[in-house]
Amino acid sequence: MTTPATPTPPADSSVVLGIDTATDVRAGVARDGVAIASGEVADRRAHAEQLLPLVRRVLAEAGATPADLTGIVVGVGPGPFTGLRVGVAAAATMAEALGVPVRGVCSLDVVALEWAGRGDAPSGEFAVVADARRKEVYWARYAADGVRVDGPFVTAPGEVPDLPLAGPGATLTGQACAGPDSLDAGLLAAAVDRLPDAGLVPLYLRRPDAEVPTTRKSTLLQPRLAMMGNR
Repeated sequence: MTTPATPTPPADSSVVLGIDTATDVRAGVARDGVAIASGEVADRRAHAEQLLPLVRRVLAEAGATPADLTGIVVGVGPGPFTGLRVGVAAAATMAEALGVPVRGVCSLDVVALEWAGRGDAPSGEFAVVADARRKEVYWARYAADGVRVDGPFVTAPGEVPDLPLAGPGATLTGQACAGPDSLDAGLLAAAVDRLPDAGLVPLYLRRPDAEVPTTRKSTLLQPRLAMMGNR
């Protein structure tokens, strides 16, 4: 008995890879605007080690290879410096190597779009919140249809508006998370044309801890002061 061959996708079929490292590590695949694979690694300290194995895994689950990709979309945050840098750099490098377009979107927008399309979506404005660490959160405000109307910002949790909340940092405000509590990378890939283009510059929203000094401190006087003190 001959085993039927796996159907070959049409030549004009779109296969999009979605990547997000704004919090943990997430990747998903969509074919012709429909999410067909999604995965995550719940580790916020191993982005560089976990991202590419996860990408290989979701591509395999989708029955696709890197050569099948017609585009890549990456979440550019807001998020911590190290995690965002890994995801954006990986997406840009893969896109260049494969000769496909790459697009950056606000990670909070993906969560908002998912909630706006669900049956329990708020009838008015809501906010999506993510953990910014250092006792702060990232957040943005959205209309009922999931369109961002303000933000993103980084503030103390108490400064988040009193609205229905979604996102992985919602409970840090002391309120319940009423909507999705994480980003769906499959939806990220499927909704690439419905999400506003945010460019490929990571949204850190605050200065790095280590900064290059803007002025030089002279130490020439220190030996002289020490000598004077010994007299």
